[in-house]
Amino acid sequence: MRAAKETPDGSSAVPILLYNTLTRSKEEFVPIHPGKVGMYTCGPTVYDHAHIGNLRTYVFEDVLRRVMEYNGLEVRHVMNLTDVGHLVSDADEGMDKMEKGARREGKDVWAIANEYIKAFLDDCERLNLEKPTIMCRATDHIGEQIGLVRVLEQKGYTYRTSDGIYFDTSKFEDYGRLARLRKAGIKAGIRVSMREKKNPTDFALWKFSPKDEKRQMEWESPWGVGFPGWHIECSAMSMKYLGSHFDIHTGGVDHIPVHHTNEIAQSEAATGTKFVNYWLHAAFLVVDGEKMAKSKGTFITLNQLVDKGFDPLDFRYFCFKTHYRRLLNFTWDLLDDSRRALADLRLSVAELRMAAGERPPLHGARSYDTEFLRCVNNDLDIRGALNVLHRLQEDVSVPDAERCASIVGYDKVLGLRLSESRKAEIPKEILALAGERESARKRKEWNLADELRCKIVSKGFEIEDTPSGYKITPRDH
Repeated sequence: MRAAKETPDGSSAVPILLYNTLTRSKEEFVPIHPGKVGMYTCGPTVYDHAHIGNLRTYVFEDVLRRVMEYNGLEVRHVMNLTDVGHLVSDADEGMDKMEKGARREGKDVWAIANEYIKAFLDDCERLNLEKPTIMCRATDHIGEQIGLVRVLEQKGYTYRTSDGIYFDTSKFEDYGRLARLRKAGIKAGIRVSMREKKNPTDFALWKFSPKDEKRQMEWESPWGVGFPGWHIECSAMSMKYLGSHFDIHTGGVDHIPVHHTNEIAQSEAATGTKFVNYWLHAAFLVVDGEKMAKSKGTFITLNQLVDKGFDPLDFRYFCFKTHYRRLLNFTWDLLDDSRRALADLRLSVAELRMAAGERPPLHGARSYDTEFLRCVNNDLDIRGALNVLHRLQEDVSVPDAERCASIVGYDKVLGLRLSESRKAEIPKEILALAGERESARKRKEWNLADELRCKIVSKGFEIEDTPSGYKITPRDH
């Protein structure tokens, strides 16, 4: 069975093709259970605000879900909230990021978690991300994580050190296949500290609390008081809500070599079955060509964009400038380009809505609809889909009502809230100046026309001459 719906023009179904990191190839998506999708997305570690690089990944995951739903599939979407166990080092060393956040702000660690969960949810709402079916906190699932470690222990995959219970990667034959790791070539060094590890790739399942201090987050376990390792939460919670074998797991490319690699190992070692069919990863967003860093002042939050006068959906549109698997370079000028493009699109939709009137068409522009579906089903080619939309936007041979219906329909995938577009009221004074300018142009009084244009601009409006007449828009529209 193919997972795509019938196209609007009645032609054969368009398959959904996804680039699977596991196989390094584009594959047709076929759900385990016909008509249903189980999807797990790695959520934030809630010790600080999410930056726009993080948010790019969440926009990609939202589009993926929307494409599935656009194809008529029912999505069960699970996202975790990491509020314990994520250490500052991939080598299972250093401070828990939650404890670090609490010390930084002089607050209780639980208060930090609640504060930044709220901030994250606010960002999601402003970016028009669909709410996950289930959003689960690591601290609410300590029992499930302990249970999974016990299964691994019973199957002989663990060993104990002075600081915790570790997974022995040498006992999992296929370890590292997601990242194409060669275990034999990995040596202890600057990034990987052996300490008591048997192998450089071994990782913590449960960490013991330090003997000389009491953590704010710690629990009793069969091995002693402590807290879970970072990786175990995602396996425990995804399998609780989606089963031991599900369709899609996503995250950023930085999750491939460690976090997702370890998830596969511990999950498949515990169950003896394949964990996930399709692994999808978003590439980094960089700022002026460099990775985001607080020390360089390039750690940018959504609030900072808003403070500079941008709509959060301007950033969502900006994320569509390139494919999710390609590096995306952020500059303020490029974001401003996206702001203008989205404003123009909203204005166009508002004009189409007015021209179409209240009578809903029986269908949209069918040939364009088919082309749009082929783009979004081709590994989320949103840039191509936007090109389809813009060509339809300019195609006056298609009735206004059909153009409007199609474009608003495409927004089920794009999530730009185009159905809410309304044409701005233009003051009579501006309309009068525009009329005078048009008359001056017809008389070829170009200096006067330029003066009138400057008056219009000074009052906060742009005027653009088009083959069908002039168009006036507010400058901050």
